Amino acid sequence: MNIEKIKKYILDFHERQFNIEKRNIFLEKTDKILTIIGSRRTGKTYLIYEYIEQIKSEGIPDDNIFYINFESTLFYNITVNEMSELFNVFKSFSNYSTKFPLYFFIDEPQVVENWEIVIRELYDNTNCKIFITGSSSKLLSKDIATCLRGRTISKTVFPLSFKEFLSFNKIFLSNNKISSSVEKKLILKFQEYLKLGGYPEVALEPHNNLRICRDYYDLVIFKDIIERYKIQNTKIIKFLMNSLINSISKEFSVNKLFNSLKSQGIKLGKNTLYDYLSILEDSLFVFLLKKFEYNKIDLELSIPKIYLNDISFLNLFSLEDYGKRLENIVFVELKRRIEESPFLSLNYFKDSNGREIDFIVKKGKNPVEAIQVCFDINNEDTRDREIKPLIYFLEKFNLKKGLIITAFTEETLKIEGKLIQLIPAWKWLL
Repeated sequence: MNIEKIKKYILDFHERQFNIEKRNIFLEKTDKILTIIGSRRTGKTYLIYEYIEQIKSEGIPDDNIFYINFESTLFYNITVNEMSELFNVFKSFSNYSTKFPLYFFIDEPQVVENWEIVIRELYDNTNCKIFITGSSSKLLSKDIATCLRGRTISKTVFPLSFKEFLSFNKIFLSNNKISSSVEKKLILKFQEYLKLGGYPEVALEPHNNLRICRDYYDLVIFKDIIERYKIQNTKIIKFLMNSLINSISKEFSVNKLFNSLKSQGIKLGKNTLYDYLSILEDSLFVFLLKKFEYNKIDLELSIPKIYLNDISFLNLFSLEDYGKRLENIVFVELKRRIEESPFLSLNYFKDSNGREIDFIVKKGKNPVEAIQVCFDINNEDTRDREIKPLIYFLEKFNLKKGLIITAFTEETLKIEGKLIQLIPAWKWLL
C-alpha cells in the first residue's frame, strides 16, 4: 500500500468541487452506521457528496472528513489488514479536530473480504460517524447485520421518482393546485419519463440515453457480475439478462428457462441458473416479486414476477410495450414508498381460477391495498379484466376500495358496494 499516494488521494478529495442535482432523499441523523444501497448510477455517491457539503456548512472541518471508494485502482486487491491500516493512516495524517466526530464515507467496501470486521472496530473505538454505500443488496444481509450487531440502519436509493425527474427538468410544484397549462406540461414530461426511465444521468442528457444505458448495462455485467463473482460463462449471463428484460411484469420460471436451454443443446446446471438469478438480484438489476401467500414456505416457493430496477434498459431492446413500462414504474414507486414503512410489504395475487391483482400491499400478513395497473382501460373487455378480479379480492379480504392506475383515465366507480378509483399515473406518482 502506497502511503504517499493515499495521502494525496485524501488531499485531492478535499479540493474537489461538486456539481450536485439535489434529490428528495433525506439521510437521517443517527449515531448508527448508515448503510446506503442502490444499483449503479442511481446517485448514491452524489447523495454522500451532498451530505458532505451540508456538514461542512455546519462547521465540520475538512480534516474530519474521509471519503474512500474501494473500487478505485489505488485500492485494488486491498486486504482487510490494509483496510484497517488505511484508516490509521488517515487519523495520523489528518490534523482533525477532537471537538467534532470523524466522518467516514466508505464506497463499495464489499470488494474487501471481511470488511465488516474493520468497520465494527472503527465504530467501537473511534468518535465517528460512518456511512457505507454499495451496489450489492448483500450489504443488507442478515450476516452483515449480525456482524455489525445492531450498529447499522439501512436506506435504499432507487432511480429518480417522477417528482425528482421533474425537478431535474427544472419543474417544481409548490402545492397541489395544478392549472390546465401545468397539467399539459406534466403529462408531456410523464410521457418522457415513460420512455427514458429514471437514471439521473439520462434525465440530464436525454439525447444520449441509449449510449448511457448501454454503458450501465455493460457495467452491471462486467463490474457487478463477471468481475465480482469471477464468472466465466458470460454468454449465459447475457442470455439470462435478456430473458429477464423480456419478462418484465410476468412470472419467470427458472425451470422453464432451464428446459428451454436444454432443448437447444446448452448444458448448464439448474442450480447455476438459480445462482445467476440470485447474483442479478443482488446487483439490484432486477427485483423478484413473490406471490401473495399466507404460508411462508408457499410464499418462498411461488414463481416470482420480474421487474427491472429501471425501465431505461428496455430501450436497448426496442421494447415499447407501454403497459409493461407503466407497471414497472408503479412497482418501483411502491418499493420506494414501502422502504419508508418497515411494516409494509409487497406481493402480487393470483388464484387457481386465474384471477390476478398486480400489486398487493400488506401490513404484516394482512392485505391493506389492492392495485391494478392498466395503460388504457377504455376498452370494455379490458375494463372487465381489470375490475372483476379487483372486486373479488376486495370482497375476499374485506377491503372497501381498490385502485387502478392508468395512463390518462380518471374516474371513480361504485361497484357491488366497493369503491374503485381510476387515477392517471402522473397524478398518482406525485
